[in-house]
Amino acid sequence: MTTSHSLSPGADAPPVISGKDAGKIARAAFVGTALEWYDYYLFGTAAALVFNRLFFTNMDPTAALLASFATFGVGFAARPLGAMIFGYIGDRYGRRPALLMTIVMIGAATAFIGLLPDFGSIGLAAPILLAVLRLVQGLAVGGEWGGAVTMAVEHAPVEKRGRYAALVQVGSPVATLLASGAFSLVLLFPSEAFDAWGWRIPFLAAFPMLGIALWIRLKVEESPIFKDLLAQGETSKVPAFEVFRHAAGRLLVAVLAALLGVGGFYMITTFAVSYGSNTLKVDRNVMVNATLVAAVAQIGVTFLMGRLAEKIGPGKVTMWGGIISALAAFPLFALIDTKSPLLITLAITVGIMLIAVAYAVNGALLTELFPPKLRYSGVALGYNIAGATSGFMPLLATAMLGVSGNQSWGAALILAIISLLTAVGGFLGERLRVQDKQLVGDNSAR
Repeated sequence: MTTSHSLSPGADAPPVISGKDAGKIARAAFVGTALEWYDYYLFGTAAALVFNRLFFTNMDPTAALLASFATFGVGFAARPLGAMIFGYIGDRYGRRPALLMTIVMIGAATAFIGLLPDFGSIGLAAPILLAVLRLVQGLAVGGEWGGAVTMAVEHAPVEKRGRYAALVQVGSPVATLLASGAFSLVLLFPSEAFDAWGWRIPFLAAFPMLGIALWIRLKVEESPIFKDLLAQGETSKVPAFEVFRHAAGRLLVAVLAALLGVGGFYMITTFAVSYGSNTLKVDRNVMVNATLVAAVAQIGVTFLMGRLAEKIGPGKVTMWGGIISALAAFPLFALIDTKSPLLITLAITVGIMLIAVAYAVNGALLTELFPPKLRYSGVALGYNIAGATSGFMPLLATAMLGVSGNQSWGAALILAIISLLTAVGGFLGERLRVQDKQLVGDNSAR
């Protein structure tokens, strides 16, 4: 595969990349991504605390929880298809139109979940409609993240890509704060009120948030690198096919590198919240509030790792993040098993901080695994195949509780395995990075 790509606003000169534009675009990508992940994480929290009781009420508690997590996993299964659809749009017609479509889809799907009648009102139609809306969420998220980091990176000078890609990643902890914070507030309602209408409020809040994010995204300019591809007639006709045909090895590395950031996160949040509240009988507010503390810590780690990636390379950061997370997996779940609110908060916070080491640089690493003409599709497919694989980890970990006698070692083992796989992805990814040739404008980032 070619390791550089000559791009030109004129004859063969590479395009001018403005650092000032990079900051503006990255901030816009961050806002949109924060909304996307707010919607997505909201569903994860509700799957652990609400949907198992209100949408699968004809099952015993364990089966209901498994069905709830299966619905949660449907969104992940849809993500590779979304990556192919929006990757096609993004690599063929532009990053900007793809990102506008994804944000509308996920915002609308989330808000409509807040309007869904429960099982007691419409019977089996309730979980079916819930699964359909989750499917729409998954399709949209399949194209969202890949497009957001591609836009941020392609507007940034090569030597400053780590920090701008990391800014997009900050959308994740901010979304966790918004989603967990919203649920913490509505959990203050009496149980009857929470079940009747309180849980719906965070979902309905997606309506005004969508309006704000869409307004911001409409101001985003198209990537200068894509504009040049279009001008030169170098766009791919079927980018996903070309990724599988010509960059399958790079795609596999991207999947490995992204596993921990997606799967590990949901093991420490979605599964841990469910395990703590349903199995250990810890107050659910303790579990949800622990994710709030962890999200604040994750923001700082993400910025630091973005800068570190510029110095030593995102692949090395990913590798060490995976190794350290693997070593910490069993001790972290042992702390959760103590049922101590303080130690549970410590475990979830440290766990998220360690996972954030690799996650912070996912955007910088994955975008440099693929040439510009295949970048949106390659990044989206790599990240979302990882998501489709690891999105079912909470379901698998919950099922393993029955095998382990409600012990957490099965969950710790899953976390350790995906951590080591990500370490391998980081090691290989650092050696496969490509760089775009570009000119840096006079107003480069300071």
